[in-house]
Amino acid sequence: MGSMRRVVVVGGGAASVAAVETLRREGYDGSLTLLCGEPILPYDRPPLSKQVLTGTWDRGRTRLRERKDYSDLGVRLLHARARGLDPGRRTVHLDGGSGLEYDGLVIATGVRPRRLPGASRPTGGVHVLRDRPDATELRTAFEAGGRVVIVGAGFLGMEVAAAARGMGLDVTVVEPLAHPMLRQVGPEVGAAVAGLHRDRGTNLRLGAGVGRILDEDGRVAAVELSDGTVLPADCVLVSIGAEPEVGWLEGSGLPLGDGVECDEFCRAAPGIYAAGDVASWPNPRYGLRMRLEHRMNATEQGTAAARNLLHGDVKPFSPLPYFWTDQYDVKIQAHGVLPADAEVTFEEGTVADGRFVAAYRTGGRLMGVLGWNAPKLVLPFRKLLLEQKAAR
Repeated sequence: MGSMRRVVVVGGGAASVAAVETLRREGYDGSLTLLCGEPILPYDRPPLSKQVLTGTWDRGRTRLRERKDYSDLGVRLLHARARGLDPGRRTVHLDGGSGLEYDGLVIATGVRPRRLPGASRPTGGVHVLRDRPDATELRTAFEAGGRVVIVGAGFLGMEVAAAARGMGLDVTVVEPLAHPMLRQVGPEVGAAVAGLHRDRGTNLRLGAGVGRILDEDGRVAAVELSDGTVLPADCVLVSIGAEPEVGWLEGSGLPLGDGVECDEFCRAAPGIYAAGDVASWPNPRYGLRMRLEHRMNATEQGTAAARNLLHGDVKPFSPLPYFWTDQYDVKIQAHGVLPADAEVTFEEGTVADGRFVAAYRTGGRLMGVLGWNAPKLVLPFRKLLLEQKAAR
């Protein structure tokens, strides 16, 4: 790609850092700008709901690289937000009206937390958790003690519930579905997650939606459920999922559906690639379009997008998805995909053992595997998944 002298990477997370490192490692020697929307160095997000929240890590430990590493790579770190994109003129528009011209672009702007419908005005004590300032505010609220209500029982909600219980707080989790983490792990493992949390004293209100947040003088006082139950609350975390950060791309002509819609090479348009939580692409391993909010995927896809941008669509991105979550003394790890309609069998151990491997099959085909405190026992199943022929 001799004509490529200016590359811009938009986003301040793991996918962006992987992209700039890959470009340099693979021989790109032109100008390289990393556009980071926050005023601090790019950092890792998974520890925010665990080690940073409980105070076992100071915030500095979340930095992905030190400032010197970027200058050593010849990367210009620009702390500004992208406000628009003009692919015709190959320009990223910034806050304040200036523009950044590029020959190659990697979009890795991630996701933003969903808010409760109807929550138009900010109420003190109602939090979301996405970035480092969010984690700092939530930690301060937890240190003040009191009753915590978590709305949403996905990974994030349950990790925060575990952290809060570990700090001795009174915790209630509200979730409209029948099990925590149902969409991520299915009912069998979801029931095991519920048991784990109940054993540790977390109050679960499953099958219950939130009607509204009640406040007194601008501060949260309680959460009213759709069935009329009122849960007193000093601190509320809203963790009802996230949506791709694509508002700045409206009107750019890029295909935006569930995120930036790419082809199997992570390409959204000529010279424009996307990676990480914001990118949707057809994974040839499954013949399915997917968008993954997984930490490992950010690095793998940032690397793949940079390679394809630099060398010209050399290899389709067909990863075996991997995610993990840590709650109390349990580490859950999953490889592959865990479809909602899968048949789940316990291949090793049982829920009662506190250690098991669950296999997820659809139409007899192994789709994914989940280990509960069983990192070694999962590996043979991961190998099977990797060796399987692609779906198409």
